[in-house]
Amino acid sequence: MMRILLFVATNLAVVLVASITLSLFGFNGFMAANGVDLKLDSLLVFCAVFGFAGSLISLFISKWMAKMSTGTQIISQPRTRHEQWLLQTVEELSREAGIKMPEVGIFPAYEANAFATGWNRNDALVAVSQGLLERFSPDEVRAVLAHEIGHVANGDMVTMALVQGVVNTFVMFFARIIGNFVDKVIFKNEEGQGIAYYVATIVAELILGILASIIVMWFSRKREYRADEAGARLAGTGAMISALQRLRSEQGVPVHMPSTLNAFGINGGLKQGLAGLLMSHPPLEERIEALRNRG
Repeated sequence: MMRILLFVATNLAVVLVASITLSLFGFNGFMAANGVDLKLDSLLVFCAVFGFAGSLISLFISKWMAKMSTGTQIISQPRTRHEQWLLQTVEELSREAGIKMPEVGIFPAYEANAFATGWNRNDALVAVSQGLLERFSPDEVRAVLAHEIGHVANGDMVTMALVQGVVNTFVMFFARIIGNFVDKVIFKNEEGQGIAYYVATIVAELILGILASIIVMWFSRKREYRADEAGARLAGTGAMISALQRLRSEQGVPVHMPSTLNAFGINGGLKQGLAGLLMSHPPLEERIEALRNRG
């Protein structure tokens, strides 16, 4: 329920911001002068503004949202030798990866997990769970950190936001074309936009949104292999495989990290069937095998 409320609230905020932007640019709508046909060029601009607004707003506030939703505590001044080691390790990995030192934090969760987020590779956040620190060896923790640094160095946060923006644009674009077709052709409405337009558009957006999510998650799984490769380069292939094997042994532990951060976590859980197509991560067995075949 909370997830749906957050989704609705986020979209209302996006609508408000996008509406202000459209007004400032003097955009007056996408209906043709006859009130029946669509002006496709105007419609595409409309959908692009709305489509990219959500993904870019989420990108720019991603660190704040991550801290709030996970309860991540940023390590500004290390209080223990473990926190000191964590900062030193991230600093070393960041230097080797050629990026600016990200913020480092720990979030209170029993499951072994970690995530990276931020609006660019030189203003990122890397956080690990308390459970991971307690149960993984130093080499395995270092490999997990290297994997997350790999996400940052590869620019995955920005890339995912842009991919999501493109997908949002075309979902909205084709949903409105479908809505207009239903309203004008099936229900024979010749004055403005009738109720059929809005109902059909919402239904089309839901269906197209699910199909589009399959494409986005496919891309997400592909970049997970690249982050594993980066982790192997920075921390060693053996350590990266060992960390993934340890994660595999803990797959029965419930994952409580917010779904909005799953795409940048080290452990995305395991799903089957249609849900498998919506996985943000490949199966751990396939990731381990890919590293072994890397040579």
